[in-house]
Order: sequence, then C-alpha cells, then structure tokens
Amino acid sequence: MQSKNIHFKVYKPVGVLSQLSSNDPREKRKKRFLSELYPFPEGTMPIGRLDEKSEGLLLMTTDGQLSDMVNRAGVEKEYYAQLDGLITPSAIRLLTQGVEIGLEGTTYRTKPCKATELTISPTLPEADNRLRIGRHRPSSWIRIVLTEGKYRQVRKMTAAVGFPTLRLVRVRIGRILLDDLAPGDVQHLPLTLEQLNSS
Repeated sequence: MQSKNIHFKVYKPVGVLSQLSSNDPREKRKKRFLSELYPFPEGTMPIGRLDEKSEGLLLMTTDGQLSDMVNRAGVEKEYYAQLDGLITPSAIRLLTQGVEIGLEGTTYRTKPCKATELTISPTLPEADNRLRIGRHRPSSWIRIVLTEGKYRQVRKMTAAVGFPTLRLVRVRIGRILLDDLAPGDVQHLPLTLEQLNSS
C-alpha cells in the first residue's frame, strides 16, 4: 500500500449517512453526511457502512483497493446491540447458528457468528434522544461479532429471533477499536490490511 493514501477512524453518530454527500438535492436538504464531521480529502470513501440509525466505528480511506480488499476479506466486525426485551439463551443460540433474513427481495441465511449476552451494560456515550429507548419494554445488551456485512444485518438478525434492536454501536473492525472516541470524532489512522485482520 502506498504511503500517499490517508486513512481515518470515525465515530459515526446517529442520524448521519455513511457517505460524504448526495447528488439528490432533496436528500441534501433533509439528510446529514460525513462531510459535516471533517474536511476529508478528495477521494475519501467509507470502508463498509453503518445505517443512519446506527453509530460507532467507521473506517475511511483514500485507498480504493484497500476498501475492496477489506470488504471481501471477512474481517471481523464487533457490535454492541441494545435489544427490546430480555434476550433468552435460545435466541442467542439461534443468532450464533445463523438465521434467515430478507435481503434484496429474497431470503438469506446468515453465517454462523459469535453472540453473547452482556450482563453489564457497556460503557458508551449517552444514547441519542431520537432513539427513544426509554419508551420501550425492559431492554438487554448483546455482543455480536460478524465476518460479513449485509444491509442492516444485525437489526434483521435480532428481529428474526424476536428482539428488535433499539441501539446499535460498532466497536471494532478487525484489530481497530472505537476506544474512547465520542460521536462525531475523527482520527488519522496508520492502516494496513494486516492491522485489520484479527486472525
């Protein structure tokens, strides 16, 4: 990888799209973009995505080859998910084995993954008020580690076992950790594929 490329790690806040801008003038008026967080150099792109209501670690790079490699390499992505309801051992077991979710008009079975209940709530920034977490039933937290990244996958998986996701925070990609970043923070990152691979 050439040293001229620049990489960043970002705490993407709730309500921000995982893109720098939009060509749709209506979307430009109504949506928030990563370009609000930092003056990223021309050619910067996200490695993977987080949906608008999700938050946490997002990697950005000017290296298109690195982005493609990471997306194909099965790099681990770790999430904390706050769920509506008290998760059961049977639901955890189903998540680890893989569940059927809807994807692009068809049914997809997720790959086996790691999923565990968190008995103590993780230390995270305060939840965004728009998530309205206090208006739901009792909630629970899980840690889930995937090696794939389908559209809204974690949310679809937890809904499939009866526990919709209220809050979703990505805390790790490979060996890169969210650490103590706050929502909206951006840090320069020396990055190689070897640093990302957690094996």
